[in-house]
Amino acid sequence: MARVALVHDWLNQIGGAESVLEVLVRLFSSAPVYTTIYGPELMPDRYRAWDIRTTFLDKAPGVHRHHQYYLPLYPLAVHSMSLQGYDVVISNKSGFCHGVRTTNRQLHIDYCLTPTRYVWDFATYAEREQMGLGARLALRPLVSWLRRWDRRAADRVDHFVAISTEIQQRIKRYYGRDSVIIYPPVDTGLYRPSSDAPERFFLVASRLIPYKRIDLAVRACSALGVPLVVVGEGRDRAALEAVAGPTVEFRGRVSAKELSWLMSHCRAFFFPGREDFGIAPVEAQAAGRPVIAFAAGGALDTVVSNKTGIFFSEQTVDSLVEAILSLDRHTFDPAIVRENAERFGVERFEREFVGYVAETWQTFRSN
Repeated sequence: MARVALVHDWLNQIGGAESVLEVLVRLFSSAPVYTTIYGPELMPDRYRAWDIRTTFLDKAPGVHRHHQYYLPLYPLAVHSMSLQGYDVVISNKSGFCHGVRTTNRQLHIDYCLTPTRYVWDFATYAEREQMGLGARLALRPLVSWLRRWDRRAADRVDHFVAISTEIQQRIKRYYGRDSVIIYPPVDTGLYRPSSDAPERFFLVASRLIPYKRIDLAVRACSALGVPLVVVGEGRDRAALEAVAGPTVEFRGRVSAKELSWLMSHCRAFFFPGREDFGIAPVEAQAAGRPVIAFAAGGALDTVVSNKTGIFFSEQTVDSLVEAILSLDRHTFDPAIVRENAERFGVERFEREFVGYVAETWQTFRSN
């Protein structure tokens, strides 16, 4: 039986990367989790039962709540991890953890959530984080160095696994490496189609931050005078409320039960941003409802045009309005929409990923 170690960038916040990690911990229950930092007070209590091993960076002042300030130290922290004694190393990466040291007798599989975004697409990241010109100019030399380091680290990975076609293309573009696609796990069991007829309102459920482009949904529904429910919080909320018409309702954070009801009863779910994968559109489809998505990124993998949703081609209000108006020309069978979502379920991920690791390990051993 191969001895497995899991590697994760940092454990001080909950997001899609942590959802994947939780499944990996369940699949490889005897594997320790190596990470740069771990803030128990910021993570679910269940994490305290895990074998979590951190680096020197974990002792840095304020790092748990302000880990971005220590950006230049992450490559060194990752490089300091000692993974001797393991046969298979699985890195769950969106940052730097693919740079761990391994030997030619260890198999390193990287589950790539994205090539390090603020290294390879710094301009977009800086705009998203609303960085001033001075900060951008000051960080350029660091970003240039991190880019060279990141590419060298990628060269040492044995196999890349991408979460979507979008990420597969980035891996090829930035790292010059081929990869297979295994879609991340989505808990489709949380959502079910309703036997009730859909209601008139459209739905958005998202963090309210600029790159999510929730402004498109708000402006389009306001222009058409159709109901829109916006679920979520974020720094854009005040600006969105300022441009919203009377048919737009902001609910903030809601319970899982309320979100499930909204998902299964909305007329359609909006996904106007460009995402690496995008869990929310899959959840909406699990609830049997169609998705109106921007035709880019992970939505191209998860939404089937005119069968489980509609695409709009430009991130403009006019393009989204056109898609909304075309909705009445389509019929969406909730059972078929739900069936598509099940392609991305947790059990499917577990089967595919465990099978891939086992097959790759056998091939590695025989060489």
